[in-house]
Amino acid sequence: MTHVVTENCINCKHTDCVEVCPVDCFHEGPNFLVIDPESCIDCTLCVAECPVGAIYPEDDVPAGQEQFLAINAELAPLWPVIDRKKPAMPDAKQWDGVPDKLKLLIRSAGL
Repeated sequence: MTHVVTENCINCKHTDCVEVCPVDCFHEGPNFLVIDPESCIDCTLCVAECPVGAIYPEDDVPAGQEQFLAINAELAPLWPVIDRKKPAMPDAKQWDGVPDKLKLLIRSAGL
């Protein structure tokens, strides 16, 4: 099983989760993080570290967020691995909990 980064990470991009990942399965895009489902070992350490509650086990992804399983799998091979904590996006607090952020996801690899 893998874990999945969901919509609430968009435009927040807190990186507390990457420091605890023992297998460096997080990948960084311009305004979102994803988990590589091929690398994730289901250790669950990242879940508690996410300050916005955006990470779920694949079997527990909230209703309406299921598309993030495919998004994580699609973007992980395209984006670079991130294994060190960085500052969150400047206006992350304002974006926490805002619904319907998928349309804001920037898929290009340029950081």
